[in-house]
Amino acid sequence: MQAAPSVRATAIPTVTDALRAMESLLMSGGQRTARRNAWTSVLEDRRRAKDRVEAERMLQAVSTRG
Repeated sequence: MQAAPSVRATAIPTVTDALRAMESLLMSGGQRTARRNAWTSVLEDRRRAKDRVEAERMLQAVSTRG
């Protein structure tokens, strides 16, 4: 009887992993940092806009009660 061949589990790279690998090949470190900083700014702007809309809704709710 032969032993069953061992099976190795390897992680399948995600799309994010693939994009990061391509990014590291195509961009220098400074460009990568600049792009990430820009994206962080976009996310922060979106968060502030969401907070502003929520505050406006709360103010309208309070003003209609009075």
